[in-house]
Amino acid sequence: MVPTGPYGSWPSPIDAALAASLDGRPEYVGTVGEEVWWTAPRPSEGGRRTLVRRRADAFGAAREESVLPQPWNVRSRVVEYGGTPWAAVPRPAGGPLLVFTEFADQRLYAYEPDAPGAPDAPDAPDAPGASAAGTSGTPGTSGSPGSPRGAGPRPLTPLSPVGGGLRWADPVLCPERGEVWCVLEEFTGPGPTDVRRVLAAVPLDGSAAEDRSAIRELTDDRHRFTTGPRLSPDGRRAAWLVWDHPRMPWDGTELKVADITPEGEFGRPHTVLGGPEESVAQVEWAADGSLLAVSDRGGWWNPYRLEPATGTGPGVPAGSGGKAVNLCPREEEFGGPLWKTGLRWLAPLAGGLVAVLHGQGSSVLGVLDPETGDLVDAAGPWTNWAPTLAVHGSRVVGVAASPRSGYEVVELDTVTGRARVIGAAATDPVDPAYYPEPQSRTFYGPDNREIHAHVYPPHNPVRAAPADELPPYVVWAHGGPTAHVEPVLDLHIAYFTSRGIGVAEVNYGGSTGYGRAYRERLREQWGVVDVEDCAAVARALAAEGTADPDRLAVRGGSAGGWTTAASLAGTDVYACGTIKYPVLDLVGIGEETHDLESQYLTGLAGPPQTLAARCRQRSPLGRAYRISVPFLLLQGLDDAVCPPSQAERFLARVEGLEGPEGREERQVPPHAYLAFEGEGHGFRRAETMVRALEAELSLYAQVFGFERDDIPVLRLRK
Repeated sequence: MVPTGPYGSWPSPIDAALAASLDGRPEYVGTVGEEVWWTAPRPSEGGRRTLVRRRADAFGAAREESVLPQPWNVRSRVVEYGGTPWAAVPRPAGGPLLVFTEFADQRLYAYEPDAPGAPDAPDAPDAPGASAAGTSGTPGTSGSPGSPRGAGPRPLTPLSPVGGGLRWADPVLCPERGEVWCVLEEFTGPGPTDVRRVLAAVPLDGSAAEDRSAIRELTDDRHRFTTGPRLSPDGRRAAWLVWDHPRMPWDGTELKVADITPEGEFGRPHTVLGGPEESVAQVEWAADGSLLAVSDRGGWWNPYRLEPATGTGPGVPAGSGGKAVNLCPREEEFGGPLWKTGLRWLAPLAGGLVAVLHGQGSSVLGVLDPETGDLVDAAGPWTNWAPTLAVHGSRVVGVAASPRSGYEVVELDTVTGRARVIGAAATDPVDPAYYPEPQSRTFYGPDNREIHAHVYPPHNPVRAAPADELPPYVVWAHGGPTAHVEPVLDLHIAYFTSRGIGVAEVNYGGSTGYGRAYRERLREQWGVVDVEDCAAVARALAAEGTADPDRLAVRGGSAGGWTTAASLAGTDVYACGTIKYPVLDLVGIGEETHDLESQYLTGLAGPPQTLAARCRQRSPLGRAYRISVPFLLLQGLDDAVCPPSQAERFLARVEGLEGPEGREERQVPPHAYLAFEGEGHGFRRAETMVRALEAELSLYAQVFGFERDDIPVLRLRK
């Protein structure tokens, strides 16, 4: 018989250190010749992201190896959330040529990992941020190395003392031109919105490493935001996406196409798809030179082919102005929100077929025949695929997960239909019997509107709860808010469920994955619809006897932190909450946050003239005096998206140190504030995640009334 114990007190082999060590997933997969490369998280190495390659050894067996040792960190900060940070091409001799963005200084670097003397240890020469002085043997104009110097990566771009400097994303190597083409984000002043973005060409010979004037700009800066260029198979045309304030990329983008002159200049760009109320999420060239795009013009992100227009005039690129044909009209999403540039839900194959990700709420990999509209899904246990795809011949490579396995690199052979794991293979560090089983459910909120959620009941194979006890539940509000969560294995969730605490992840109104109408429910209703939907799920779980109505909590980070704090201030549903790197002040965030989201509130809360009133009605900062239950506030001190100043003002209000409420007029709720040096928006370091998880569990133990002697006690101040 399984022993019984109160919910929350169960022993579990999934400790915080284990959950932290497996945090993150492979991203930005690509092929370099016959090899597959991707970026991978390293929480135990200061939260850096390394670049991994899968290559064959002398005996033909495949192995994974890191391309860059510590402390190199392959990560872009363009629009703060980043974009594709690397590109590489194979060469007949000398191994591949790699260009990547280093997180520490945001410079572009060139590197030949197979060159003699390439570093293979953390103390290798030329650490990130090192001066280019004294280097020799940089890549020649053909992309081939000069005299091998037996050292590490060498900078291609200069540092800038202005604002956030120069940043780079979505590189495309053009070795025949001796250049790499990419997005340039350039700060023009000290403020977070003093910035311009263009497409630019950087010499591969290193001549721009100390000289900004050596960088060619391919486009002007009339548009505020841009993705990187996609080059046609013949190299004569480029396509990219642009948008402008106050729109976010899921509101409306434009697909631009321009001819490329023999000298490598862009001709006059033309808009061929998209607009203020149409979001084009991705563009690609098929092997035959036709243009493919993912657009939500029909209410769902679907794949389209642009048919060439007849009678195209001089200076207008081929393919401009033609009819957009929906290749697979379905009420499913074949795309998603462009929080980062370079995301790929669609990848054309050489034979004319197209690999696509599609679904509602979760994305599966399928192969689409654009001529017939037939769509065949890949077989296998994976229930969600991340928006990163690469193709080589008849192979498709992506990153996928399931409720029983974390994200791993998977290859599909479209000829045989066989799919297999080829990298970052998920392992079971503990008995899978401890993993939770998600239940994807639909609840109903005000006006009988549908609310999608994934419910993870408490689960432990060696413990059960007393028959007369209902479990505590924590409602998780995702960030974004224009984003969503998928029902896949997450050891941060398993950390709680294996101890006897249920989790309900809510894809509240405004979430992606369910069509444009669903995500636009949040338009001018942030702090209302999200709060109502989370509360509706919590109340429904309590009403049906799944959760203890007196032991409900809410937690979330970033925009989910806003929903959490607003829920504590605006409802009486929850006994406590965990607020992570949050938005707390509608007025302040527009002035303090980064450029991408500086006008996001126009869609979320309304035009500027109504913002002050909405702030008083909805902002946790303006309603801090209404919070009466315990909470934990977690903040990164280097956060440029949700600056710590927001958290500090909120705490001052809660503690009655500022604002009209006054401490003497109310009882300050028990609370704790943990701030982490060196952490930005979203925690990446293992030690930070361990401290945060254990503090959160301690909060629930104190509020819900169960005992834990295996974690530090979180000190709550009053």
